[in-house]
Amino acid sequence: MKATKPPKTDSHDLRKLQGSSDLEDTAVFEISQELRQLLADVFVLYMKTKNFHWHMSGRHFRDYHLLLDEQAEQLFGMTDEIAERTRKIGGTTLRSIGDIARNQRLQDNDEWSVPPTDILTVLLDDNRQLTRSLRLAHELCDQHGDVATASLIENWIDQTERRSWFLSETSRDG
Repeated sequence: MKATKPPKTDSHDLRKLQGSSDLEDTAVFEISQELRQLLADVFVLYMKTKNFHWHMSGRHFRDYHLLLDEQAEQLFGMTDEIAERTRKIGGTTLRSIGDIARNQRLQDNDEWSVPPTDILTVLLDDNRQLTRSLRLAHELCDQHGDVATASLIENWIDQTERRSWFLSETSRDG
């Protein structure tokens, strides 16, 4: 879902959406689109992590339950940062569950029961995919000279890599 130019708006709409940034309209549009997809993916990963947290079972229940709760809190914290950055540059962000569904790239998991080792693998794969998406978003920000968003993305990459590391090391347990 890559658009190449901002939507046509009348001057009233444009004034309403302008942020505090001096970025060109095209940059605002493209970066906002990317941030909207990142936000949708983070919400999907948050919900998936909480789902697995709530439905965890097995001999490592307590350790996995706590790990997933910690990771879900971190993901939820990212949502506000992504949305507020989108608004600061003058873009619009997600408005509903349907909007998340239209913009998400990560897949939902509606399975009734998922074994703990599969849970760790699914979340590891999703975090790795999110890292790749964050790197692409960083490149887009670099192309448009948006150093502030790029800086935030660097922190989100670090957080996502840390989650991946924990999931990878925990899954070695078998």
